[in-house]
Amino acid sequence: MKDLIKISFDGGQLTVSGRELHRALQVKTAYKDWFPRMREYGFVENTDFSSFLSESTGGRPSNDHKLSIAMAKELCMLQRSAIGRDFRQYFIKVEENWNSPEAIIARALSIANQRLEMMKSQNLSLERMVAVQNQQISEMQPKVSYYDLVLNCKDLVPISVIAKDYGWSAKRMNNYLCENNVQFKQGKIWLLYQKYAERGYTSTKTFNTLGNDGAYHNHVHTYWTQAGRLFIYDLLKADGIIPLIEQED
Repeated sequence: MKDLIKISFDGGQLTVSGRELHRALQVKTAYKDWFPRMREYGFVENTDFSSFLSESTGGRPSNDHKLSIAMAKELCMLQRSAIGRDFRQYFIKVEENWNSPEAIIARALSIANQRLEMMKSQNLSLERMVAVQNQQISEMQPKVSYYDLVLNCKDLVPISVIAKDYGWSAKRMNNYLCENNVQFKQGKIWLLYQKYAERGYTSTKTFNTLGNDGAYHNHVHTYWTQAGRLFIYDLLKADGIIPLIEQED
């Protein structure tokens, strides 16, 4: 079907420019006089037509109207001319094509695709917002340092607990402290050298246990205070060794 005039899709319906239809129908009366007279046939603004200012081509913008196809058909019939009848038949064909099952399905798919793209865009924006919020939460909640962990604990701990902070065994930690002249082994117990013994780094406890021989035996265990724990932390850190909690993921 040959296009006789530009058809626009506006606000959910097909429309045509009033001025363009006026020129196409070759109406002799000026548009500013013709259109008000046509309105007297009962056409309702914002139902059958809407007003707007057409783009300027050098002069002042002109008043124009977006006409529904139903109104355009009636205006063509009111002209009582051969060209008016041709345009009316053209608009009937336009409506038939517009309302065909194929066209309806195509419009529905187009709308569905538009909504899908909009949802994708909204989801992407939401994901970005959540990522930013997570980053802000991370920034407001700094990673707990080893010092924070130690200062929040007041208990005495065995060397095995401190060693575990570094992923070490108690044997490895004791050997490290021995190699750095912090402690020495006396029988089965580790004791601090004199320069460290009076700093409150350790506390020894004696336990009585019942032996297989039926007699009680004394066992001495060395425990580290939190001050001693921080001393070991500083000692290891000077060698570039940090606890697991402060290592990067």
